Amino acid sequence: MRKIIDEYFETLGALPARLESTDRVGRSLPIERVFEQVIALARQAHDGGYKLMFIGNGGSSTIASHMAEDFSKAANIRAIAFNDPAFLTCLGNDLGFDQIFSKQIELFAKAGDVLVAISSSGNSQNILNGVLAAREKGCTVVTLSGFGPDNSLRGQGDYNIYVPNSEYGFVEITHSAICHAILDIAMGWRGGEQEAPGPRAVSA
Repeated sequence: MRKIIDEYFETLGALPARLESTDRVGRSLPIERVFEQVIALARQAHDGGYKLMFIGNGGSSTIASHMAEDFSKAANIRAIAFNDPAFLTCLGNDLGFDQIFSKQIELFAKAGDVLVAISSSGNSQNILNGVLAAREKGCTVVTLSGFGPDNSLRGQGDYNIYVPNSEYGFVEITHSAICHAILDIAMGWRGGEQEAPGPRAVSA
């Protein structure tokens, strides 16, 4: 059992160093450039009166909620997750589950907003439709995906971060870690023995 546990955490710990990041046309980008761009987008969106929008299914939906709360509370960055149960059940019942995010984005998004689309498989149709709706609204799109390297979501964002693993747990934990890293670095974390920063605005 100890060997299995050690291998599990070794696999998990190695994933951040194996991340692959690309732009909308599939060109490889250094991960540090993607982090810098996402941080800048978050600041610009808030300072311009716009917002971050997070979408995800299942475990990814909890990441979406968590990150919307953290960016809002800890960093004073305007953020929202589109996973209110009444909205999801209403839109799923009336329009179909594949439209639960796209309809909300159609209603509430505006040019200048930033959509963060999270999908372990990268093939969830409601996430892909949400990205299309955000594009129609003139939003910038950031994607987090995993599983197959040719998943559909991976090529849809202006900035795309791909986790090269096919296990839900590994991909979801890494997606959460990516979001936390972006937030903490934006708030001033610089490594070493420094503790994670307390709440303050990233645009300060």
